[in-house]
Amino acid sequence: MKLLVKFNLVFLLVFLVGLAGSSLIARNMLRQAAKDDVIDRARLLMTGADGVSLYTATQIKPLLETQMKYTFLPQSIPAFSAAEVLAHVQQTYPDYAFKSAMLNPTNPRDRAVAGEEDIVATFKKQAALKEFIGERETPTGTALYIARPIIITNPACLACHSTPDAAPKTLTDQYGPGNGFGWTLNEPLGAQVVSVPLTLPLHQADHALLVVVGVLTGVFVLIGAALNLMLYRLVIRPVSTLSGIADRVSLGEFEAPAFSVKSDDEIGVLSESFNRMRTSLTHAMKMLES
Repeated sequence: MKLLVKFNLVFLLVFLVGLAGSSLIARNMLRQAAKDDVIDRARLLMTGADGVSLYTATQIKPLLETQMKYTFLPQSIPAFSAAEVLAHVQQTYPDYAFKSAMLNPTNPRDRAVAGEEDIVATFKKQAALKEFIGERETPTGTALYIARPIIITNPACLACHSTPDAAPKTLTDQYGPGNGFGWTLNEPLGAQVVSVPLTLPLHQADHALLVVVGVLTGVFVLIGAALNLMLYRLVIRPVSTLSGIADRVSLGEFEAPAFSVKSDDEIGVLSESFNRMRTSLTHAMKMLES
């Protein structure tokens, strides 16, 4: 096997190992960066929902207390306001979702479904858990979600949710006496869940990976071409020429042209050494003939 072939086989092996390793590292980094970006978006939506709820509780609800004596206004409920605002966002970004999922809600639209019930159960089992991040499959692809427990800590908030008899009549007239009662303090009653699409960011990360792999492949090809050219011109061609001259001299053809390389590297030193050896051999042969 020729030297140039051996060199290229070793170079190709190093290239493949390096490309596989760097691609794996780059893929993990890009996909993690995509997930971190999605988590930031989800937390931003969650913060927005919390802001709307706080605004409703502190500024809107007090203004509606008189009207609430005659008719129940869901707009005074913080969770209702947050859901309405995020529903407006969802009209523009249909893959984004927000829900105050309750095990026993006053408003039936807030009732937790199977996957959300599992999230609430997780918060019940792990009382110290304040946030839960996970992934789930949706009709449009994989989505990442952030969930936070809904816990009532203010006894005043239970005025409408202890028993139907204690609740305002306007509330039971609106939703009936069968939902949203029996709540307890300091216990997870549900979970706020924000869902953000993950499929597109991961596709973008994979596309970026292909670009990185393409760039690395191009760099390796250029380096390989440059090394092959240098190896051929500085090593392979001079050594092949030297080998041919040495062959002719070994057969007694002392008139073969001299081997001369104008360089100060190892090939130049080899050239000088060979020429000295050839001169010594020529003198020795002449002495033997005489």
